[in-house]
Amino acid sequence: MIEKLNKIFPLKPEIKKAFLSIDRKDFTPASLIFHAYTIEALPLANDSTISSPLTIAKMTTYLEIDKNVDSVLEIGCGSGYQAAILSKLIRRVFSIERLGKLVTEAKEKFRKLNIHNINLKHDDGLNGWQSYAPFDRILFSATTTEIPERLFKQLNENGILVAPILKNNKEIVTQFKKINGKIIKKEIEECKFVPIKKGKE
Repeated sequence: MIEKLNKIFPLKPEIKKAFLSIDRKDFTPASLIFHAYTIEALPLANDSTISSPLTIAKMTTYLEIDKNVDSVLEIGCGSGYQAAILSKLIRRVFSIERLGKLVTEAKEKFRKLNIHNINLKHDDGLNGWQSYAPFDRILFSATTTEIPERLFKQLNENGILVAPILKNNKEIVTQFKKINGKIIKKEIEECKFVPIKKGKE
């Protein structure tokens, strides 16, 4: 899977290493285990999905992670696969998931894999996580129509937020950089994500 992925979207060495250290099978439902190494998205509960490895590789790359990045907030933990990849690249990972069932399952996966630098919260991701803010990076793992101002406030100076934004019936991966208190927006490419939902279950 990794070599196929690398041919489609060349991986930075540190991102490739992160993918090699996290087995997607560990985050795949038992009924879909034979599809664990495809590069397709796979279904989870309540219309959630395990994102395609290609999507995860791209979104991780667009976060522009370097040695100065200490914390990341993920909006939409889902299976936990994206958070697990980030845990190999960033010292402190904070992830919010609105579905209690997925929170319980992800926590158990992280425990079994001895991943101890992920903090997981059952909440509406659009609230952010004020008690641990500001974050060096923020990543949306679901499509939104706009970024709430409170999330930009939870982004560190020189921080980067990456999100799929629905615009004119198209989903666009968009990168936001906070420079001198101002938000600089860059549209990158079309994408396909599940839509974000408000509240928690």
